[in-house]
Amino acid sequence: MKHWNLCPVVLCLALVSFPSLQLHSQNDPGPRPGPAAAGSFFSTLNATEQALFNQAQLRFQEVASVSGTIPGESGVGLGPTFNGNSCAQCHAQPAIGGSGPGLSSPQNSIANPQVALATLDGASNSVPAFITANGPIREARFIKNPAGTLDGGVHGLYTITGRSDATGCNLAQPDFPTAIANNNVIFRIPTPLFGLGLVEATPDSILQANLAATQSARAALKIGGVFNTSGNDGTITRFGWKAQNKSLLVFVGEAYNVEQGVSNEAFPNERSAVAGCVFNNSPEDATNLLNGNSSSPNFGTTIGTASEMASDVVNFAAFIRLSAPATPAPPTTSISNGASLFNSIGCALCHSPSLTTGPSIFTGMSNIPYNPYSDFALHHMGTTLSDGIHQGAAGPDQFRTAPLWGLGQRLFFLHDGRTSDLIQAIHAHSSPGSEANPVIHKFGTLNASQVQDLLNFLRSL
Repeated sequence: MKHWNLCPVVLCLALVSFPSLQLHSQNDPGPRPGPAAAGSFFSTLNATEQALFNQAQLRFQEVASVSGTIPGESGVGLGPTFNGNSCAQCHAQPAIGGSGPGLSSPQNSIANPQVALATLDGASNSVPAFITANGPIREARFIKNPAGTLDGGVHGLYTITGRSDATGCNLAQPDFPTAIANNNVIFRIPTPLFGLGLVEATPDSILQANLAATQSARAALKIGGVFNTSGNDGTITRFGWKAQNKSLLVFVGEAYNVEQGVSNEAFPNERSAVAGCVFNNSPEDATNLLNGNSSSPNFGTTIGTASEMASDVVNFAAFIRLSAPATPAPPTTSISNGASLFNSIGCALCHSPSLTTGPSIFTGMSNIPYNPYSDFALHHMGTTLSDGIHQGAAGPDQFRTAPLWGLGQRLFFLHDGRTSDLIQAIHAHSSPGSEANPVIHKFGTLNASQVQDLLNFLRSL
């Protein structure tokens, strides 16, 4: 079981276990410079759908306070525990809807907002050691409860204790120093959200056929792959690091409740609802019976747009559902060579380059190919990446194949953000029990020029 301050050791252990692997002298080009290659609506949407996207995107950026009474923090329901006070706080790189920011490269100058969040509005939190200005945004999960039984749940970094809008709350932060000392805490970073409406619109049959199509090639390299599924209807779940969430609505409803502490129609119960720390009725986010948009001509009436009358979680899901995937960089000879190598050494057996949507109610999103570079299946990633957490059918070392689209402008890699270097991220795939071992062995046989081509291809996505 590894935690944040053992990451360099983990990488060394992987190389000791597999001595044929050597770190190449070639360099990760780093996040692609220039304007964000993502952040807008899907290009074929009609005017009405575009308007919904734009209004929902504004709601995604709303900042929450405890009861919505602090200027500039009009959202209602923050706490009692939380990791952030806005969806856009955690999903900001390279544009609203991406992954987390951080000072990891010259191309990015947004400090981790979780540092200042600790004492915002008078809050009396201490910043945990694993949250740094230049590091990734993180949530923390405890592997076990004090009694030794499995935990796996998110433990909020901060509480509303001390805030000017939470008088009387005395809820303490979790004991992170002890959890770290006991190797009992693991981390997750925000997943990018661009283009996920296409993933949601992909039928189970397409995902199953895609996995079946590579079965022989995967078997030759001892690569498995199974889908996480709903315990109710048996259909494929596909969102989250372990593919634990069925739909975008479930995904955002859980995140709103877990990351900001806002109860909602999908997750209606307040977390950590201790005496003196509950200030609102539940659910704190719900369908609007009256139009609450003060800039709308229909403010205060029962008339409004779909966005105005819908809850926050419906807006969050709509923003994600209608967003366009990241646009890759134009191909060069090196990028094209790297794409061929990506296929030939076996990366594409899990990071599927292309899938196809099914029928969709949204304009231009039906039955179209898209390029997520994921099979959305679970794979055993071995001891290096095992986090000790069970989610649905996913065990401690099983993770959904991380989609690589948009990787070109991403800052941090792997589920816990342990590295910002692509070569280290690639080698971390290799350890005892990992299905990726044969592929990483093939990567280790590439010459320097080939390695650079592969890295250039990945940074073009």
